[in-house]
Amino acid sequence: MRPRIEIRRVSKTYASDHGPVVALRDTDLEVKQGEFVSIVGPSGCGKSTLLYIVGGFLAAEGDVFVDGVRVTGPGTDRGVVFQEYALFPWLTVHDNIGYGLERQNVSPTEREKIIGGLIDVIGLAGFEKRYPRELSGGMKQRVAIARTLACDPAILLLDEPFGALDAQTREIMQDELLRIWLETRKTVLLVTHDVTEAVYLSNRICVMSARPGQIIEQFTVELDRTRPREELVLSAAFNEIRNQVWLSVRRQAIAAGRQNANAS
Repeated sequence: MRPRIEIRRVSKTYASDHGPVVALRDTDLEVKQGEFVSIVGPSGCGKSTLLYIVGGFLAAEGDVFVDGVRVTGPGTDRGVVFQEYALFPWLTVHDNIGYGLERQNVSPTEREKIIGGLIDVIGLAGFEKRYPRELSGGMKQRVAIARTLACDPAILLLDEPFGALDAQTREIMQDELLRIWLETRKTVLLVTHDVTEAVYLSNRICVMSARPGQIIEQFTVELDRTRPREELVLSAAFNEIRNQVWLSVRRQAIAAGRQNANAS
């Protein structure tokens, strides 16, 4: 079976006042149908750049295919959740979630059914008429995720979606995302700096090198997702894979630090 996402020799160079900056070089990756893959690596290694190329927001050298079709721009088959909440401040929770459905001319009856179901899923019943300014950070991000899920994309692209949240809210949102993935088995590509988060959520973790970024190491994560979080994160299996990934990322972070020192 052909991979859902295929990234072939993708390179990306940005212009800067100090000359070209090579963010990615000959990057390859395949993601299967239903996989949850996380990308980790040192700051500035091109993780988010790669995600935005898959999303169709950035042009690059090389090829990206989704279900065998070359990516040439954004599409409804790929839902993106950004680091920032990116909600419309003039729309309520209800209307933010339903925005994409309205644009797709989904009937009012079907739209209400989808919105109502998602509000229950994200635990915001009673907040339907609230505006973003009236919500906490965790609530806003739940709405952002629900808005993406409303359009039922085949692929979820997540760029540090919980990075701005406090530790407790972040764990709650991780649990919510894991539950949604276990129920839907959508294909997920997550960019994160948090190794523990990557291990908790993923089937597979890809470590990127210091810039210019490439996938240099991959780890398969085989954990019993039916176990309570407390048991899972304290287990020997969890900590063994977490330590392996952490050491891999640390090596690349040290290399990136040396690059920056030499550049200065």
